[in-house]
Amino acid sequence: MSAASVTIVAVVVASLLMVLPAGCAREKTKPRKPVPPGSFGLPFIGQTFRFLRALRTNTGEEWLHQQASTYGPVSRLSLFGCPTAMLAGASGNKFIFASSAVINKKPESMARMIGRRTIRDVEGEDHRRVRAIMMQFLRPDACKRYVASIDDEVQRHLDAEWHGRGTVAVMSSMKDLTFDLMCTVIFTLGRDGEGNAFRQELSTEFRQMVKGITAVPLNLPFTSFSKCLAASQRARRMVAGVIKERRAKLESGQSSPADDVITQMIAEGLPEEEIIDNVMLLMIAAHDTSASLLTFLIRHLDANRDAYDKVVQEQEEIARCKAPGEALTWENLGKMRYTWAAALETLRVVPPIFVINRQTIDDIEFGGYRIPKGWQVLQTTTTTQWDPIIFPDPGRFEPARFENPSAIPPYCFIPFGGGPHICPGNEFARVETLVTMHYIVTRFRWKLAAGCDGSYTRSPHLFPSQGLLIDLEPIVQERNA
Repeated sequence: MSAASVTIVAVVVASLLMVLPAGCAREKTKPRKPVPPGSFGLPFIGQTFRFLRALRTNTGEEWLHQQASTYGPVSRLSLFGCPTAMLAGASGNKFIFASSAVINKKPESMARMIGRRTIRDVEGEDHRRVRAIMMQFLRPDACKRYVASIDDEVQRHLDAEWHGRGTVAVMSSMKDLTFDLMCTVIFTLGRDGEGNAFRQELSTEFRQMVKGITAVPLNLPFTSFSKCLAASQRARRMVAGVIKERRAKLESGQSSPADDVITQMIAEGLPEEEIIDNVMLLMIAAHDTSASLLTFLIRHLDANRDAYDKVVQEQEEIARCKAPGEALTWENLGKMRYTWAAALETLRVVPPIFVINRQTIDDIEFGGYRIPKGWQVLQTTTTTQWDPIIFPDPGRFEPARFENPSAIPPYCFIPFGGGPHICPGNEFARVETLVTMHYIVTRFRWKLAAGCDGSYTRSPHLFPSQGLLIDLEPIVQERNA
């Protein structure tokens, strides 16, 4: 090679080194960490079918524990066509809640049903703004004001739907109740003839809509998703009508932002679409999450008579101190420690198994591995909530574990999330659960109906066999005046 050729090659190489990204040079001095161990399985399909089969057969816990025991607390797999990092353990839970590079993400079907600008979707200042609005109506001092209204709504429901009936499908009943509680307390929808008709229509649309959250998002005629999307659009129009009415009252001075969460959102200047999205999310939470907790609490108390007897004893002591027709108070709820411990134990024993609602927006490192940008993050709850080191004999229903919740190690029990994204409605859920259980256990005895074995499935949401059918026996009320 001539001297001129050598010179040309040297110049080209030097030029390439100058234009190469700085990151490439760093790669040679600081190799990137490997991606987590595991397997993506077949292209696109991955482990999706096996995972869904495990949910349907109620072996999801075993499936996830097998993944963790095979590959460790950080592993990779492919679910629903996306590369996924599974994080198991308390440190993984903490990392997910604390990392700014892991953001909320929901399936396309859910986004189409609920909207894309809910409190779960926005980040940073937008998230803090919406959260502050919601917390004005969901924080403890606000919930304290709701006790009498919740008391009235619960008694109304039990009088109409339980009294005089031999058998009740608990899940359906609790969905109706929790939906009405949200309508009455948070959105202040009326209880007159027109208001009841509006509630009934809105509830019907929501029942159809929630079926589409886990449907394949194909908006074709005659598909289930298409029917559910149409129900969502009708529900959104109904909510838009409420917003229009509240806006007119606010502008004319007939209402104030403190009246309800919708009026507060209007006063804060949130766009109408964002208000509708957040109302839809709150309704979904009321319709499914709280109803599921109440249903499975009733199921576990039926199967664990010692716990049932302690709940009854606690609630009867409170009932004996009340005059006939006197509503419960905030102070009464403070004495229901064992009942709430039983509710928390229910959430531990029957967790949702997994949460795929987060995605990385940058390469992140955890546990010695690199999780690339754009991967889904699979958060598992059973790996801590069923860990025998943290919760001895985890398959046993033992509410006493939660009589002192501060004794539970951080990020080992996360039914309401954690960090800046902790569920804003956890205190409201506590109040409605305690008031409801007070009137159920002091007014009725129950047992599983013939043919109902108390089993349940996840597809992917929790649902008890036959909606948890129970036979009712009314209790004669004997209260001190």
